[in-house]
Amino acid sequence: MRIGGLLKFGFLGPMFVSTVFLSAVLFSVNGLAEVRADPTGLWHTFDDGGVLQSTVSVRIDAGKLYGHVLSLHQRSDKNPVCDACEGVWRGQPVIGMEVINGLMLKKDVWQKGTIFDPESGKSYRGSVWLDGGTLFVRGHIGFFYQTRSWQRAPEQGVSEQSARE
Repeated sequence: MRIGGLLKFGFLGPMFVSTVFLSAVLFSVNGLAEVRADPTGLWHTFDDGGVLQSTVSVRIDAGKLYGHVLSLHQRSDKNPVCDACEGVWRGQPVIGMEVINGLMLKKDVWQKGTIFDPESGKSYRGSVWLDGGTLFVRGHIGFFYQTRSWQRAPEQGVSEQSARE
């Protein structure tokens, strides 16, 4: 049997073409899944009532996940300081503070690092995972935890807003 004038191995020809086609599809689907699972970029955070609170920039550096506050919304003061923080963080500007620190990827979950809450001034053991267009950020104390959902921000709009502030 001839397929496109290149193969003439009878049963092996169609099987080979099918295998190559199937492999190409699987590799492309796997590649798309990795792109969708990338948590880097800008994320909007919200309070319990769903009101936009801040924009956080998330990046991967040396295989670890980090995030810092890029801008605050709903605040009269443009860059408040962290009064609830202790030690070297007390009195420091909230914009620029690292809120995700050194999480490592294990089984599709970023973990074994810390999540920092500038409102309470406390650090928590943390985990972060991506599900669709939502980044779930969880802080743990023992068996107790709180999970927040962040939504991906349009990068151009946030950059323009930061430039105006």
